[in-house]
Amino acid sequence: MNQVEQLRQWINESDNIVFFGGAGVSTESGIPDFRSVDGLYNQQYDYPPETILSHTFYRQNTEEFYRFYRNKMLCLDAKPNAAHLKLVQWEREGKLKAVVTQNIDGLHQAAGSQKVYELHGSVLRNFCESCHKFYDVNYIADSEGAPKCSCGGSIKPDVVLYEEGLDQNTLTGAIRAISQADVLIVGGTSLAVYPAAGLLDYYSGNKLVLVNKTPTARDGIADLVVQGSIGEIFSQLD
Repeated sequence: MNQVEQLRQWINESDNIVFFGGAGVSTESGIPDFRSVDGLYNQQYDYPPETILSHTFYRQNTEEFYRFYRNKMLCLDAKPNAAHLKLVQWEREGKLKAVVTQNIDGLHQAAGSQKVYELHGSVLRNFCESCHKFYDVNYIADSEGAPKCSCGGSIKPDVVLYEEGLDQNTLTGAIRAISQADVLIVGGTSLAVYPAAGLLDYYSGNKLVLVNKTPTARDGIADLVVQGSIGEIFSQLD
């Protein structure tokens, strides 16, 4: 039995699957990956992306933060791909209990997923830091400089910047789902970013599946490793 057939069998037999996904799920929708060879980290800016996307830089250089953010972080034309759609199908069939994602593009919800834990927040949500009024992503995309609320306060994206902690309610929900899962499928992530990568430690089952184009830091502990495009692999799981 090859790896895809083994994965298909585990999925068919389970009604308690959790999917944990990273940037590789979004790159197949045309969203750049920070850590790929031609990703954002390998392009030239006055500051490296890790610096620009930090809490300190946001506070001290808000206009420059937003110039980069609008240019590189808002991919509003992206559409869900085969991986997103397959997860929706499994959820509707009662097999998938939750999606845990490191992505901030909202594509899982756009595809139709209901139970999504967004570890790093979402570009689709923005809030005034003074009065907490909500602003959608189009307001940010169409604004100039550092966007301001009608009350005069500063608007901040609901994304987790470097130096910021994860939302505790989101983290607690993700840990609960992973710890209770029968099958944990991890896809499109090198598992190099913490604390997100550490969530695998909460899984106590014996069907840990890693799906990625390249080897990951956790291949050695996986029960099944499937190498390749997650969209192509998921498309074979009908």
